[in-house]
Amino acid sequence: MILSADSMDAYVSLFGLNDQNIALIEQECGVTTALRGNKLVIQGEEDRLDLPEQVIETLLSMIRRHEYVDRVRIRYVIAMIREGKKEQIEETFKNVIAVTHRGKQITCKTIGQQQYVNAIRQNMLTFAIGPAGTGKTYLAMALAVMALKNKEVERIILTRPAVEAGEKLGFLPGDLTQKVDPYLRPLYDAMYDFMGADSYTRLMEKGTVEVAPLAYMRGRTLSDAFIILDEAQNTTSEQMKMFLTRMGFNSRVIVTGDITQTDLPQGKQSGLAEAISLLKGIPGIGIVEMTGKDIVRHELVQRIVEAYEKKHDPA
Repeated sequence: MILSADSMDAYVSLFGLNDQNIALIEQECGVTTALRGNKLVIQGEEDRLDLPEQVIETLLSMIRRHEYVDRVRIRYVIAMIREGKKEQIEETFKNVIAVTHRGKQITCKTIGQQQYVNAIRQNMLTFAIGPAGTGKTYLAMALAVMALKNKEVERIILTRPAVEAGEKLGFLPGDLTQKVDPYLRPLYDAMYDFMGADSYTRLMEKGTVEVAPLAYMRGRTLSDAFIILDEAQNTTSEQMKMFLTRMGFNSRVIVTGDITQTDLPQGKQSGLAEAISLLKGIPGIGIVEMTGKDIVRHELVQRIVEAYEKKHDPA
């Protein structure tokens, strides 16, 4: 089988540093490849050639769109094509959901991420559970900024439970922002990406963007807002109920967390786990469960998550 690319640059990206990308494709698909001019020759048993052909065509399409191809994405593409989901992943990779302040287009990197984005767009309240590195917070932030820019909401509210601080938060030095900064830093980082530091600072000063610990949500009604509760596995049942009942008119609420990693005291039930159990099936509420396949960080993160999943689910 012979494939051709538009340019040698495309092959350079496809092959990767020290040809590690193409070596992975050969290993996973049970074939060998050879580059002859601008033609890529794939050799192997006849019944094995279809998979690498589809994989390489998909990767070359990504490269033409200037998307980064690495071992994590290659493994994911191979797994999805084996499941007969080639068209789904191609559509997912093409769908631009936001643009950073530097002009970089943000697309979903997995089908799970696309399902998550669709759920946010279709529901007023969306729960997203899954391991670290699946893009739960980052994608929610992207959609929040786009909603603000499109004037769908008047403000963005970002919150997290400051579990480690407990009741001692008031004794920490500085103003509110300085007290909770260590707990909310990941939210700041994502917001800087989409707005830039200067725009973010101006919107904070105007109150258009608010970042606060969960405890400061009590007693408020949050209308015309895009609200993100991050690290929700660390909420108690009482905190989660308090938060969910803050929702006002024309608001969209995203709740993210990993129910396998809670910092609550032993024996204390996670408000996130309880909420998902209680609210499943209610119209207007979306629940998306992401897995290790949706991790878009270094492939070692995937392996670490898989190792822990095997420990807790030996069957």
